[in-house]
Amino acid sequence: MAGALVIVATPIGNLQDISLRAIETLKTVDLIACEDTRHSAILLQSYGVTTPTTSYHSYTSRGKAARLIEQLREGTRVALISDAGLPGVSDPGAALVQAAVAAGVPVEVIPGATAALMGLVLSGFPTDRFVFEGFLPAKPGARRAKLEALREEPRTVVLYESPHRLLKALQAIEAVFGDIPMAVSRELTKRFEETRRDRVSRLGAHFAQHPPRGEFVLVLPPKRLRGHGE
Repeated sequence: MAGALVIVATPIGNLQDISLRAIETLKTVDLIACEDTRHSAILLQSYGVTTPTTSYHSYTSRGKAARLIEQLREGTRVALISDAGLPGVSDPGAALVQAAVAAGVPVEVIPGATAALMGLVLSGFPTDRFVFEGFLPAKPGARRAKLEALREEPRTVVLYESPHRLLKALQAIEAVFGDIPMAVSRELTKRFEETRRDRVSRLGAHFAQHPPRGEFVLVLPPKRLRGHGE
């Protein structure tokens, strides 16, 4: 009898942002596949979870997915967690979900915190229609091409960005969209959580003076709300 792959959302910063259902699931599955077992140990120990763990990340995903699917087919219940948030969203867990679906293994999701949705709501831009594009490409040409493809987007656009690429991303956004209004959130649910809403040029100037720290969510308004940026 097949087991089940249970996708469990974990906190994106504040350890209290985990549901009772998630804790119970992590305690009762047979195995927890973690993006980083050392990082996850902090959360698991905080809630008295002693379930065995194994690593599952971008460097081991292909071969490890095959082994986990084999265990699932044998009846093992496996929980998948990432370092933060919902596995499968800009995360190597997506490949394991696809493999499980293809193998006919039941997949369940235990919902929880997601940085993209928090950033979207905090932006103050329309939330009824939006598009999530994840991380912008690292290479300048590919980054610009991705942004060019979003110029006519009628929906709010949500992006992720790392601290060491934030300034380049803001410069590229201004070059493609003009000096549009946008929102930048960082360190969501953590002690130094911050959301800044301003023109992209002023946001760039701010972060040039205050070196970016933490993970970022960038939110661009739909085309109709970009004002005189273009």
